[in-house]
Amino acid sequence: MGNDSMRRRSLLGCFIAVVVPSASAGSYEDFFEAAIRNDGRTIARLLERGFDPNTLDPKGQTALIIAVREPSPDVIDALLQSPKTRVEQRNTKDESPLMIAAIKGNLALVKTLIARDADVNKPGWTPLHYAVTGNPPDQLAIMRVLLDSSAYIDAASPNGTTPLMMAAYYGSEDAVQLLLDEGADPRLKNQQGLTALDFASRSQRKSVVDRITVAIQRMQPNRGKW
Repeated sequence: MGNDSMRRRSLLGCFIAVVVPSASAGSYEDFFEAAIRNDGRTIARLLERGFDPNTLDPKGQTALIIAVREPSPDVIDALLQSPKTRVEQRNTKDESPLMIAAIKGNLALVKTLIARDADVNKPGWTPLHYAVTGNPPDQLAIMRVLLDSSAYIDAASPNGTTPLMMAAYYGSEDAVQLLLDEGADPRLKNQQGLTALDFASRSQRKSVVDRITVAIQRMQPNRGKW
C-alpha cells in the first residue's frame, strides 16, 4: 500500500510538471494574442490570475508597446489599471511605451504615461526624437508636452543625432520651427560630423534648409561696421 501511494504521488508530480508549463505557455500565447486583438477582458483576466504584464513576447516586445502600436486601446486601459505594469519597461530595442506613443501621435497616452513617471529623458534615443519624426495631427502638441515636461531639446542619440537633425530629415517644417523657436542648437554635429543643416540638405528640403540657415545666422555674433 505504501509503494502504491508513492507511485501515485510520483505520477501526480510528473502530471503537474507536464501540465503547468503547458498552461503557462497557453497563457503566454493568449496574452499577446489578446494584446493584438484589443481584447482587454482577456488581458484583465490573465492579470488577475497573476500573469506578469511586463513579460516580453518572442520578438522582445511588451504587451503595452504592442497595444500602443496596434493600437489596442482596451488593452492599454487594462494594462495601465494594473499597479504591476511598469510603464518604463522597454523592448529589446530599448524603446519605451512613451516613445511609441509619441511617434504614433497618441497625445492622451503621452500625458498619461508622463503622469505615471515615464522617463522623458531616457539615455539614447528619447521620446522627443520619436515625436519629431512623425506627422500626426497632434505631433506639435506632443512635442510641447515633452518639452514642458523638461525633455532635453538637444538630446543626443547613441550616434550624437539630435531631435532637430531628425526633424530636419523626417519631420514637418512646423516641427523644425518649433524646435528652433524653443532653443534647439542647429550648430551641433553628430558622430559623422553632420549638422541639422546637412540633414535638411540631404533630404532636399529647401524650405527646411532656409529655416535652419536663418536660425544659424541669428546666432552669429553681430559684427560692427568698419
